[in-house]
Amino acid sequence: MIQITDLKKIYKTEELHTIALNDLSFEVKQGEFVTIMGPSGCGKSTLLNILGLLDNADGGSYKFNGEEVIHYNERKRADIRKKNIGFVFQNFNLIDQLTVFENAELPLVYVGLKKDQRKQIVEEALDKMQILHRKNHFPQQLSGGQQQRVAVARAVVNNPKLILADEPTGNLDSANGNEVMDLLTELNNQGTTIIMVTHSENDAKYSHRIIRMLDGKKVIENSLV
Repeated sequence: MIQITDLKKIYKTEELHTIALNDLSFEVKQGEFVTIMGPSGCGKSTLLNILGLLDNADGGSYKFNGEEVIHYNERKRADIRKKNIGFVFQNFNLIDQLTVFENAELPLVYVGLKKDQRKQIVEEALDKMQILHRKNHFPQQLSGGQQQRVAVARAVVNNPKLILADEPTGNLDSANGNEVMDLLTELNNQGTTIIMVTHSENDAKYSHRIIRMLDGKKVIENSLV
């Protein structure tokens, strides 16, 4: 599904050039659950932004489903994102002014699905995440664990091939964190490819493979299956 070759990303200011990704190479197959780990500043979040087509690389190759996407413009990147990729963030990134239902519905609005179709799909996703009973509540009325359930529902409503999770349990206690990891594992068992960035060794154990980074490079890779 994903083939990264000699990927480079450099952040430039007038006084400083910071190398975030330094000739990084790896592959992720369809249906894998891969964890990216490493110290703060090693390039993990930069990598996730590029994988999610939220940012451009400065060099190298990024093939998504066999298609070279590294030089795509924003319109083409957005089209691939909408059809293929779901995101789960540490801070949930829910919109406070929207209800649970409306937050989860957003990806379907963006792809132009009709209202009655959206209703069925969103309610099924919220039900799967065991948060349907809160569909008319607002994010600030929910616990952290409940907000992350909504975020996962939002990530899966358009049936993405890939979910990118950035510290998905970072703001949760251990019980709620384990529940979120169980949800991601269930989605992976159903065929969704997952790439997760985390500092948590416990969360990493849920994945098939751990890629450890340092200074923008892959330094070691461990298989857990």
